[in-house]
Amino acid sequence: MSVLAVLDPAVALAHAVVAAVAHLVPTALAIVLFTVAVRLALHPLARAAARGEKARARLAPKVAALRKKHRDRPERLREALAEMYREERVSPVAGCLPLLVQIPFFSVMYRLFTTPNDLLDHTLFGVPLGLHVTGAHGAGQWAVFGVLFAGLAAVGFVNFRRARRAAATATAAATTTTTTTTTAQPAPQPGAALLPYLSFGSVLFAALVPVAAVLYLLTTGVWSAAERAWLYRDGTPVPAAALMA
Repeated sequence: MSVLAVLDPAVALAHAVVAAVAHLVPTALAIVLFTVAVRLALHPLARAAARGEKARARLAPKVAALRKKHRDRPERLREALAEMYREERVSPVAGCLPLLVQIPFFSVMYRLFTTPNDLLDHTLFGVPLGLHVTGAHGAGQWAVFGVLFAGLAAVGFVNFRRARRAAATATAAATTTTTTTTTAQPAPQPGAALLPYLSFGSVLFAALVPVAAVLYLLTTGVWSAAERAWLYRDGTPVPAAALMA
């Protein structure tokens, strides 16, 4: 039995909701609407995460000062940072909440779209929702897959550029902080240069799942990109790790 079988009650509920909407609109559109509805419900968490990131950006100079003051006393530094975050009412882990909450939803949708069911018998412009790209044949089916993958690649490119800018900003800030506290150069984090390229992970993953799941990935990817652009429209850099969500 699959480990994901524990999600079957949630999968059955998601199936029922999508199937109900599919009585009113095409099934492919029902998947899009269901995904948007869930992401809309999660939007308050995204707003809270954005507020937390902006607050941490505002507190960055204080953090640097504390690191300089307690650089030889790690335990005192942790206490001072915890006290500062408590006084400012800022959570150092708020940015992780949207990602953590999305994981169960993603798992449910993955289970729904990779387990044979009646939803996958419907089509998107003539392409069965249960079809994988490796089973595509004919110009029409390849065209549908081409549009979906091009959309995922476009979203990935937007996130890639934002992640590169976020990484450059973080590197510049670290260099400035280090220059003011010590003559040593900051050691680069292992794999940091590869982090922006994870933005294209959904394109690779889409090659392993059927059309219905690709449609979900594209919908949630476009929502995430638009949501971040709106929440960080004041110019506050989006954390590179948050762009993988």
